[in-house]
Amino acid sequence: MVLFRQFLRWFVRKGTLEVAPFRDKPIVVGDGRAPFCGVRLADAPAERELLRDPELALGELYADGRLELTRGDLGDILALGARNVVASGGSRVYAARMALRRLRQRRAPIASARARANAAHHYDLDPRLYRLFLDDDLQYSCAYFETPDASLDDAQMAKKRHIAAKLNLSPGMKVLDLGCGWGGLALYLAGRCSAQVLGATLSREQLDVARRRAEASGLSGQVEIALKDYREIRGRFHGIVSVGMFEHVGPRNYGVFFRTVADLLADDGVALIHTIGHCGPPAPTSPWIRKYIFPDGYVPSLSEIVPAIARSGLLVADLEILREHYVLTLDHWRMRFAARRDEARAIFGEKFCRIWEYYLAAAQCAFREQGCVVFQLQLTKSARTLPITRDYLAAREAELRRGLRRAD
Repeated sequence: MVLFRQFLRWFVRKGTLEVAPFRDKPIVVGDGRAPFCGVRLADAPAERELLRDPELALGELYADGRLELTRGDLGDILALGARNVVASGGSRVYAARMALRRLRQRRAPIASARARANAAHHYDLDPRLYRLFLDDDLQYSCAYFETPDASLDDAQMAKKRHIAAKLNLSPGMKVLDLGCGWGGLALYLAGRCSAQVLGATLSREQLDVARRRAEASGLSGQVEIALKDYREIRGRFHGIVSVGMFEHVGPRNYGVFFRTVADLLADDGVALIHTIGHCGPPAPTSPWIRKYIFPDGYVPSLSEIVPAIARSGLLVADLEILREHYVLTLDHWRMRFAARRDEARAIFGEKFCRIWEYYLAAAQCAFREQGCVVFQLQLTKSARTLPITRDYLAAREAELRRGLRRAD
C-alpha cells in the first residue's frame, strides 16, 4: 500500500525501522541510528489498522500475533514510536486526535458502580498472575530504590518505610489506606507503626487476600479491610494514604476526591497521595491501555491536581517526585514475568501473555520516554502539622529500618 509507505517515511524520523509488509518488499525508514527495529506484518489489513490508529493498532497486532518483531524487542519499538511522536507533535492531525481523546476522558465523572467495574477488570484477575512477577508482599506500585542495584523486595520495603515516615504516625493512630491492594502496606503500618488501619478496596479478590493475610499475621484486631469506594467511607483519621489508586479517580472526580480526603482527615493529620503523574501538560491516556488494561485510567499533571487540592482546603506540605524508580521497578517486573512466562501461558494462554508483555513494556516506555514520573504529595490542614525541615523523615526511616516502634 503506497499510503502506508508514505506514512512510514513521514513518521519515522528518529531511529531506524525495517517493515516487512504482507507479501511485499521490506522498507527501511529513519535516520540510520539507534534504536534499530524490525517488524513483519502477517496480513494486508494490518497496514490499514496502523494507518487508522497506530497507537491502538500496534498493541492489538502484537497481542494477536499479527505483528512479529524481527529486530529489537518491545522496549525498542515502543521507544522508537515515542520519540517519533514527539518529533511529529506539531502535526495538526496528531494534535487534533490528542485533543479529542483528552476531551472525551474529561467529560464524564466516574460513578461508584463504574469504578467497581473498572477495578474488577484489572484487579479481579486470577491472583496467580500477580504472584508471577510481584515481590513477596504483592506491592503493585512503584518501588523506592535507595540504591539502583537494590532487590525488588528491598525496594518495596523501602517504599513502605518512606511512606510511613511521611505519615508521621504515633502508636494507636487511625489510618485509612485508600486502594489498599492485597493489604501489604496496611499490615506494615499496623505491625511496624502500631496503627489502627482501615483498608479500602473495590476488588473482591484483593479483599479476600488482604483479609486472609491480616488473620494469618495476627493483626486482624488492628487491620480492617472493607469493600468500599472512597466516597462511602466515614470517620476521622490521623493518616490517609493512597498508593496507585488516584490514577483511577478521573479528572472530573478530583474535586470530590480531595474534599473527601479533607473531610476524613483529622485537623492535625497527614495525607500522602502516591500517584503516577505527567511532567508536562495534561495528556490523554493511551487508547490501548484504556481498552485492555485500565478502563478510565488517567495519568494527571500537577496542573490538574493542585487546583483541586487548593479548593478542598488542604495544603501541599511537601512534594517529592520519584523519577527513575518506576523504570527500575518495571525492569524487575518484566524480567520476572519473562522468567515465568511458560507458567503464565499455561494458566492464561498465549494472547494474554502477549497483552501483559506489551502492557509492561508500554508502561516502562512511558517513564523512559514520555515524561511520566511518580508524585508523592504530602497534604495537611495546617502549616504547623509537620516539622519545618525534612530531617524527621530520615530519622524515622532509620528507626523503622531497625524495627523500632515509637513509645509515644
